Amino acid sequence: MNQKADNNKIVIAIDGHSSCGKSTVAKQLAKQLKYIYLDSGAMYRAVTLFALRNQLAADGKVDEQGLIDRLEEIKIEFRFNEATKQNDTYLNGENVEDEIRQLPVANHVSPVATIREVRQAMVRQQQAMGKNKGIVMDGRDIGTVVFPDAELKIFMTASPEVRAQRRYDELTEKGKQVSFEEILKNVQDRDRIDSGRKESPLKQADDALILDNSTISREEQLKWVTKKVKEITED
Repeated sequence: MNQKADNNKIVIAIDGHSSCGKSTVAKQLAKQLKYIYLDSGAMYRAVTLFALRNQLAADGKVDEQGLIDRLEEIKIEFRFNEATKQNDTYLNGENVEDEIRQLPVANHVSPVATIREVRQAMVRQQQAMGKNKGIVMDGRDIGTVVFPDAELKIFMTASPEVRAQRRYDELTEKGKQVSFEEILKNVQDRDRIDSGRKESPLKQADDALILDNSTISREEQLKWVTKKVKEITED
């Protein structure tokens, strides 16, 4: 792993299987450390908002080539909001955190996020943000593709049965009628698809620390990750 930055902040890359709580621990960690949580979903929503504002998306459809031609005009940032203790998303210097959560953006973000050139442009911006350190990001290929030089890489996992049970409990608490067997099959199918996909496959970095949270609580998990951060930044 690389040496720590002069400002004592590092880049933390968290990868892992679906339904294992990557985003939860990444957000908790960023809040605790006052780091930027690099929310890739918010980035795609900001690109979608740009497309809507520039008549490049409407009625669920996207002018792909038109958007690709204007990707250089899009700059996305995350800034820590002291009042809310959360990160706000900025599009070309404007705080768009509320607007990107609205229905028009939600209705168009999926086709935008599947455009290869958009994904490549977002990775370049993510890497640029990482140069200032103090970043936490989760996904499938963060430690291998986006931040291969991250000072701390974590690969999160849990058994398919445990992940399926958590998902089952979550849905039944909301009053949904679901089958555990169907959810387990979905988890296993997603593992296979995520690991075998051509674009951004799920892959464990060679120097990643493995965090199996099958038998630990969220509190224990955060404590474990925080300890690993301290080992690097206070060494």
